[in-house]
Amino acid sequence: MKRLLLFAMMCVSISFVFAQKKGDKVVKVTSSEIRWWGYKVVKTVASSHSGTIKLKSGKFNFDHTVLVDGEFVIDMRSLMAGDVSEEDQIKLTNDLKGPNFFDVKKFPLAKFHLTKIIPLANSEYNSTVYGDVTIKGVRKTITFPANVYVTQFTVVIESAKFSLNRRDFKVFYQSSLKDYFIKNEMDIQFKISTEKLDNENRTPVKKK
Repeated sequence: MKRLLLFAMMCVSISFVFAQKKGDKVVKVTSSEIRWWGYKVVKTVASSHSGTIKLKSGKFNFDHTVLVDGEFVIDMRSLMAGDVSEEDQIKLTNDLKGPNFFDVKKFPLAKFHLTKIIPLANSEYNSTVYGDVTIKGVRKTITFPANVYVTQFTVVIESAKFSLNRRDFKVFYQSSLKDYFIKNEMDIQFKISTEKLDNENRTPVKKK
């Protein structure tokens, strides 16, 4: 009985060590920029819309100086169309926030859990990022190219423009011919950093 109790205590202790190890160092995102693009049937600049959305919070978890993963929360209520007139901007933004699309009253937050980063050689981008994105309660595993820079506890990620299928996340008109005039692909591109980014070269601003 004593041996069984000792074994159970050892298992609990090991589990606690691993849990603590993952959270050895947590670094918050302090600079972010997220852009989106949506397209009509003909995928050209003239038939597209674009805009922005804001990161509510973000953090990277380190084991000592090794990046373990990242957790990010996107504020869907901040979604904004930015390439149309003021009147059309309000209408389009409200449509996108409504129940036919992102339904932000019911689903105010989206999430992205970065699970791993694989280095790339001889490519425009130096890494492939893997993770799970959750939109409207639907979680999908995604990958995309990005330039990733990790130095000590400083992290900079600049993604390529990559596509998500809106239908995977139930982002569509439930019963309307309008939906047939919209491309299923919606593009995303983001830049995040644990330090303030310089607007010109997107590198961390050096601390004075």
